[in-house]
Amino acid sequence: MTAEGDRVLTHEEIVELADAVAAHEGSASGIGSMSYGAQLVVQAASSDEAVDVAMAAFTAAAAHAGLPPWPVTRAETISEDEDLDYSDEAG
Repeated sequence: MTAEGDRVLTHEEIVELADAVAAHEGSASGIGSMSYGAQLVVQAASSDEAVDVAMAAFTAAAAHAGLPPWPVTRAETISEDEDLDYSDEAG
């Protein structure tokens, strides 16, 4: 997920976001940019549900980190099955 706003974010702000998303096996980005983002691991039955669950976790983490409530401009999902490597190992 990515939220975009109107000012450059500091190293300290993104470190706070990283700490806040760690409970969701997350990582954060945005140092020196006008957006902040995070990748989170959530459990859900569908992609739509995953976005809903992740959005709630993301906005709560951003608030906990003291970041501005900027609009989310990107949300993507990947399922556990899509993340697996099915390449031919005998190859």
